[in-house]
Amino acid sequence: MKATAPPARYSSLSIFLHWAMLLLIFAVYSAILLRENFPKGSDFREGLKSWHFMLGLCVLLLVIIRIVTRLVTAKPPIKPEPPVWQMLFAKVTHLALYTFMLAMPVAGWLILSAADKSIPFFGLELPALVTPDKALAGQVKEWHETFGTVGYFLIGLHALAALFHHYVVKDNTLRRMLPGKR
Repeated sequence: MKATAPPARYSSLSIFLHWAMLLLIFAVYSAILLRENFPKGSDFREGLKSWHFMLGLCVLLLVIIRIVTRLVTAKPPIKPEPPVWQMLFAKVTHLALYTFMLAMPVAGWLILSAADKSIPFFGLELPALVTPDKALAGQVKEWHETFGTVGYFLIGLHALAALFHHYVVKDNTLRRMLPGKR
């Protein structure tokens, strides 16, 4: 039986999910930041908050699909192979990114649940995760906001590392995840 060579790029599904997640996270951040431009209690501000919640839950759904896809598809090797410390750093950063993409939507869901607010999801109302608890809502909201700021740095670090590998190291790290021809 002949062994097959590892793929040179990620699967089309993995590439699509990666870039769709970037756009989705951009939309989540945009919705919550843009709300500041409108008066408290205004319909448009409340609409942006609802979009923030719903898009955040889409992040949760998409990251679960990404994790399953990552587990069942082949990972293309980086050529030339980076030093061990870079591979370890990449694994830690990816773990932090996946934790961020899982934890932030769950935290948002917990905030709404603990604040005894509805959890909107495109015409549906999702069940609360916890019973109403204003103190818990406040604490989780603080964490959510802090880790939202940390998210900027994680995403920026991820992008800078890809550009460093592409332009300085000149390996195939970035090309493995770019959309386009195989």
